[in-house]
Amino acid sequence: MLWLLFFLVTAIHAELCQPGAENAFKVRLSIRTALGDKAYAWDTNEEYLFKAMVAFSMRKVPNREATEISHVLLCNVTQRVSFWFVVTDPSKNHTLPAVEVQSAIRMNRNRINNAFSLNDQTLEFLKIPSTLAPPTDPSVPIWIIIFGVIFCIVIVAITLLILSGIRQRRRKNKEPPEVDDTEDKCENMITVENGIPCDPLDMKGGHINEAFMTEDERLTPL
Repeated sequence: MLWLLFFLVTAIHAELCQPGAENAFKVRLSIRTALGDKAYAWDTNEEYLFKAMVAFSMRKVPNREATEISHVLLCNVTQRVSFWFVVTDPSKNHTLPAVEVQSAIRMNRNRINNAFSLNDQTLEFLKIPSTLAPPTDPSVPIWIIIFGVIFCIVIVAITLLILSGIRQRRRKNKEPPEVDDTEDKCENMITVENGIPCDPLDMKGGHINEAFMTEDERLTPL
């Protein structure tokens, strides 16, 4: 009688858990890729741990607190570590909706990955999208980074202004004064009229033409 009951339960489970069956999910693990020489063998103990993690995740879903490890069924297990699984209803002889299982797996994806030392790329639930990693808070507040960038820009701008001012002053000091050169050229210039060189007028002191001077002006005043 017990053997008959056992075979009956096994047959029912085999009917519920089949590749491509309704509410069934395929899992693929890449243990060797993830861990290399530290890779572990996939055996019945690992299968038990997987069932426990799925049952744990389902118990987090409302109205599914009665889920047990025996309610998680695995089938079509291959040596390259891939298999299918379903979660059965404890009170009825059918599988739980895929939406509920998917929600439970997504909420506890990191816990499941950590249990097998894997990640979303090496522990794949083919019908369940990968969860996004939680955003990491920067060690330095953002406002300090922005303030530092603005402060550096201001310092660079002030430095450039100071350097440009120093260069302009050096250029002015190196250039000779134009006014003095013009006066010197005028003083040293000799005009030529009718082929006879003539001395330029002294623009500063001036010259007195004695031809136009009167006798009184020629006499030196006493």
